[in-house]
This record gives sequence, C-alpha cells and structure tokens, in this order.
Amino acid sequence: MSATPLSESTVHQLDSRVVVPSYDRSANTTGIVHLGVGGFHRAHQAMYVDALMSGGAADDWAITGVGVLPQDERIVQVLNDQDGLYTLVVKHPDGRLEPRVIGSISRMLHAPTDPEAVLSAMTDPATRIVSLTITEGSYLIDQVTGEFDAGHPSIQADLAENATPTTAFGFIVEALRRRREAGTPPFTVMSCDNLPGNGDVARYTITSFARLKDAGLADWIETNVVFPNSMVDRITPVTSPEDIERLAEEFGIQDGWPVVCEPFTQWVLQDEFTDGRPPLEDVGVQVVPDVVPYELMKLRLLNASHQALCYLGYLAGYRYAHEVAQDPLFAEFLLGYMEFEGSPTLPEVPGVDLAAYRRELVERFANPEVRDTLARLCAESSDRIPKWLVPVIREALDAGRPVDRAALVVAAWARYAEGVDEDGQPIDIVDHRKEQVMAAAARQGEDDLAFLRDPTLFGDLVDREAFTTPYRAALKSLHEKGSRATLQETVDRLRG
Repeated sequence: MSATPLSESTVHQLDSRVVVPSYDRSANTTGIVHLGVGGFHRAHQAMYVDALMSGGAADDWAITGVGVLPQDERIVQVLNDQDGLYTLVVKHPDGRLEPRVIGSISRMLHAPTDPEAVLSAMTDPATRIVSLTITEGSYLIDQVTGEFDAGHPSIQADLAENATPTTAFGFIVEALRRRREAGTPPFTVMSCDNLPGNGDVARYTITSFARLKDAGLADWIETNVVFPNSMVDRITPVTSPEDIERLAEEFGIQDGWPVVCEPFTQWVLQDEFTDGRPPLEDVGVQVVPDVVPYELMKLRLLNASHQALCYLGYLAGYRYAHEVAQDPLFAEFLLGYMEFEGSPTLPEVPGVDLAAYRRELVERFANPEVRDTLARLCAESSDRIPKWLVPVIREALDAGRPVDRAALVVAAWARYAEGVDEDGQPIDIVDHRKEQVMAAAARQGEDDLAFLRDPTLFGDLVDREAFTTPYRAALKSLHEKGSRATLQETVDRLRG
C-alpha cells in the first residue's frame, strides 16, 4: 500500500478504517498552551480535547504546543509540516491496531528559536490554560527536603534581570508578569506530570522561582493563579521506526511521528480553574474535588510496580515489560507487593475496586503489543524510587508492617546500578544522578548499605533495621544467586 503524507489537505483521503477529525479545524482557536509536547501529552490530554471537538464542543480550546528544549526542534518541525496532525495508534493485546488522527493541536512553536512567539501565545487573553508535561525531575525539588533547588544551573540564566526565558518556569513567570501588567486575567497552570500533588508542586516551584525575580509578582501569583492537581495514566512507550513503518504498510499513513499507546486511559482532575475549562467530564475525565486518593493509588501501585518489575526483570534477562508480566513468578510478586505493601498505605479511593485495579494493572503490563522497554522503566530511577516507593516503605515501617518485597525492589535497583548484568554485559544507566548512584553501587562490596547512604534519595532508611535487614538479605542473594532465584525464594517464603 502506498502511504499518504499526513496533512490537512490529505487527512480526509485516508483509509476508511482510520478515524479522522470530523470538525472544522480552521474554526478552532487556541485556549491551551502546552509546554512539553511528548508522546504522553499527545496520547492523553490532546486526545481528550480532540474527542471533545469531535463531539462539537471545545472549539475555543485548541492547543498551541511548545517545544521548550533545543532538541524539541524536530517534533516541532514534524508536526508543523503535518499541520499539527498526528496519528494516535492504540495497540490492543490481540494485535489489533486502532489508528486515530488527532487534530486538537493547531500549531507548534519552538521556544529556543522564537521565544517571543511563545510569550505572545501565553499572553493572549484567549489562552486560559497553560499545561505542562516537562518530566518529574524538571520541577527541581529536593527529594527529601522538598525545597526548591534555587541554585540549579538550568534556571540561572532565567533569573538574570530582563532575561529572555529559556525554561518552562521562565516562560510561565514572564507571561504572568505581562498579563498582570496588561490587566489580563491569569491563566490556570495545569501540570500533567507524573508526581504526587503535581499542581501543588507546580505552584510551589513557580512561585519560588518568581520570588527570586520579583517578590511582588510572586505574591500576586500565589493569590491569583490556580494550579489544579491531576492524576494521569496511560502507558505510552517511545515510538519506534517499526511503529512508523507498520502504520504506513497497514493503513497507508506516512506520519513522521505517530504515537503508540495501550487501550487504557485515565485522567482524574481537580476542578479548580481561574477562567473556565473544557467540559472534559463529557469525554471520560473524572473531574473531582480531591485527586489525592487516585494519585496515591496510581503512584504506589502502577508506578511502583513498574519499578518492581523493571530491575528484577532486566537482571533476569528480560527486556520488555510484557515479558516480565507474563511470567507467573513475576506476576505473583507484583500482585503481592500491591496487595500487602502498596495498598495498605492508601486512603479510600472513591468508586475504585482495588483488587480489580491490581489485576488490571498486571494485565496492562502484559500487553505484548505495547512493547514497553525495561530500559525506559529503569531510567531516571533517582527521580522515581524516592517518590513512588520510599513513601510506601516509610509508612509501612511506621505502622509496623513488613517491607520484604519493597526491600527487594530497592536492592534490585542497587544491583542494577552496578552497571553490569548477570551475564557480565554492560547496562547503560540512564539517570541524571548516574555518577552518584553508580559510585554508591560500586562500594557495595565493602559496605552492603552503601547504596542507602544517600539521604536525598532514601532519607533515614539506612538507620531503620526493619528495612535494612531484608534489604541486606536481598542484595546478598541477588549477588550470589541471581534475580530469578532470589525472587523465587522471596515469593515462596511470603506465600506461606
């Protein structure tokens, strides 16, 4: 099948199996500026807005996407060449592909190339929401103290007087300053990043940054700008060349950067907005007064379980999440962690059957079509473990409950961070704190608690015997017996 380049002029010529925008995109106007247009945003928020538009709503909530980083230039170019269109491909477990062309992104801007165009979009009175997917680590919060890292090199240029912004913080604060001076109502800042209390974190970091530039502006932001919390969930692996080729071969679409994802999607959003919002509840978003129970459920069950499978699975020789989740031994371990260690730390989650949710998670992980790599799940662990697993450990210890499974997960990270697998092959450690974590892992031969001695990652866990005892045993077993044998012994012991 010959492939048709995706664009506004060709979209209605595509294969009839492909769902395409049914609305007049030329009539849509920007209501949202989104910073960080990666795969997740395009599989999630942009998809929900597109669904609203397809239902005849939200024509004034189109998205202007912004690439904030220099390396974002390629995605900006690809999407602009396609008139903002891209294909979202849902991968079902039975192998079926469900392609849908998304039309909610009206244009893309590249901040390093044209910062004034970005500020113009953000200061336009029609823009009522600025949303973010800038990754967890970009909020510059110390893992243990919770303080904003005001000395981080990434923001120093933006703190200079009359600086042209280069970071998400810089653009948001400058745009809010200009809106205040013009008498334009502030926009809502809506974080869609995967961290606890993402709206609260965004409020704290942005106001902290603003205070370093202009205390009066920071006070105005604290008083007038709202930052709703949200919980977002959809497994969205990195698009591979094979995904692009398969889309062209099976559906005749030549798309420079499609997005692939699992069928499941969830968005729980706090109903707190300054100047209106799209009617997202009409397309399945759970708009609620309190997001905390849902986000804790996701972070401590789904996200922590990703860490529970990725290091142990990689060391055991697997390379994809579905391979691990389809292994009965690993599935039993994951379900045990979720039921006996993760779930007891959760408050009541309205409308959710936790037992069913736990089973569904393992089924989602086992989807062979998603092909989520363990390397992706193992990346940036120093951002993930402290937020997703350490709180579970601390709460369980404080309540006097055992933490054997969580201790094994942390020990598996420590073993993985040595940078060599069980066959002696090198592991590419991807982490912004790579040097520190690998150096700590390298000292484990003479000090089996060396990896835990970083309070910015683990707080005081190194001093809590109820944790260090199972951790030491797990790390020793991982070195002497390997991942699978250690896991088998752990599951057998805890099963009884």
